[in-house]
Amino acid sequence: MSTASATKNVGAVKGGAEGYLFDLPQMKSIDTGTGYATTHGPVVEGERMQVGLMYKPRGTGARPHSHPNEQWNYVVKGRLRVSIEGQEDRIVGPGTLIYFPANKVHATVALPEEDVIFLVAKDLSHGIIGNPADGIRSGPHYDPGFEPKA
Repeated sequence: MSTASATKNVGAVKGGAEGYLFDLPQMKSIDTGTGYATTHGPVVEGERMQVGLMYKPRGTGARPHSHPNEQWNYVVKGRLRVSIEGQEDRIVGPGTLIYFPANKVHATVALPEEDVIFLVAKDLSHGIIGNPADGIRSGPHYDPGFEPKA
């Protein structure tokens, strides 16, 4: 069943309409950081919330961005360098819950040692994709040595 018209995010699945139980690691991945991040993964939308299991390849991540909806990330695997406007940068790992307030500029980058997997939850007042702080969708962040091969 195609859900593109029934979901805020193209490629997301609609909870209820497409079931109540979801095997996230087996679901189709969508780009969730178009133009500013390497983040991708399956997204399920309910009536007021969207949840996804996100993957961020090692040494890559998001350039500074924001979105008008709040966001929660729960790190399942790997370690992230987290930057949140007005806060000191931190390195976090599995078991860490990260809160990003609405409209606050932030960025996350997977450390070079391993890919990162995290659960994301956001309200549906806005889609899963944010807005680059510089207003330009010029691509994601790559640590030196992790740039895509030409």
